[in-house]
Amino acid sequence: MKIKVLKFGGTSVGSIEAIKRSADIIHDWSKKSKVIAVLSAMSGETDRLINLTKSFSKNPNPIDFDNAISSGENVSCALMSICLNNQKIKAKSLLSWQIPIITSSEHMKSRILSINKKFLYDELENFEVLLIPGFQGINNKGELTTLGRGGSDTSAVAVAAAMESECIIYTDVEGVFTTDPNIVPKAKKINKIAYEEMLELASQGAKVLQTRSVELAMRKNTKLSVRSSFKPKKIGTMITDEKSVLENNTVSGITYSKDEAKITLSRVQDKPGVSSKIFGPLAKGNINVDMILQNISQDGKFANLSFTLPRLDLEKALKILKKEKSIIGYKKIISSNNISKISVVGVGMRSHAGVAQTLFDTLGKNKINIQVITTSEIKISILIHEDQTDLAVQKLHQAFKLHK
Repeated sequence: MKIKVLKFGGTSVGSIEAIKRSADIIHDWSKKSKVIAVLSAMSGETDRLINLTKSFSKNPNPIDFDNAISSGENVSCALMSICLNNQKIKAKSLLSWQIPIITSSEHMKSRILSINKKFLYDELENFEVLLIPGFQGINNKGELTTLGRGGSDTSAVAVAAAMESECIIYTDVEGVFTTDPNIVPKAKKINKIAYEEMLELASQGAKVLQTRSVELAMRKNTKLSVRSSFKPKKIGTMITDEKSVLENNTVSGITYSKDEAKITLSRVQDKPGVSSKIFGPLAKGNINVDMILQNISQDGKFANLSFTLPRLDLEKALKILKKEKSIIGYKKIISSNNISKISVVGVGMRSHAGVAQTLFDTLGKNKINIQVITTSEIKISILIHEDQTDLAVQKLHQAFKLHK
């Protein structure tokens, strides 16, 4: 059985017109193969549902919260099925528990564990198109769970991996660009990009794909591409293995994140076990720490330790660290949320020197101060003041000749 897995984001199902437009795309694919379409909620719907829950409680029961905010995807699937059946296409909308899509036990940030592909194969014997709600599943207690924001991408890749199919993500952009076209109008669409590059771009702020979806596609070697539902005939971006990507460019893309915050702990004792006392409680609080910088004092007894984290988690992290102050033993805690992270990414960095020098020279000439630096084989990330984000992205895009 030939199967194609398609995913439509919120803007692609955000109105009656958008649903009809996406239905035409599904119709075209259904002429060539069976189709499983994974849908997001209509654009703005999840935020509306979240705000409704917050009307009654700042910290609603996680089970009720997931039940409420997951309803948007169910509505999208039902509406799309009605639209397709009206066009004489045999379609059926499903709920995640009917399949089922089994997830880990936690709510709001669960992970997909398994998908009953036999059920989907059996349903496809009788239907041309199946509509599956993204972003959700069911845990072993029979409770509905959600995967976190952007989780519909992960749902689609997981379904594609289970069905051994290609996954095409339809969204409101034509593909993956060298940087944000809203900041750099001359940004170019990337025709082909390695999983590893896309993973770095997604994790460092690119909004096209959720990080977990790219990670899953890379692990399962699932064919993945991004296209525009508004211009469906245009070829988008293919995400593939590194062997298929020519190293024409040392740098493939520049991304940024303004959702960053920084915490600095001063005069922390420089001895084994102290870092565990800092990051252990944060991990238990489900707070992800990213960039870490440690400066040792001249006598080697103390250190100032700085790290970044999502801006939304700043207050929570400060509360945890203040509670643990006597155990950690720091003198002072300083925080800031007026920072942003810029990342330069490219698999060509493995075999080409000079990327760091170009980056530092460019920022220096434009009087952009670097607060923190981290590197990997294919990425350099820097922390700068938020007000200089656009300038940094523009100048670096130009310096690495990505506009060409």
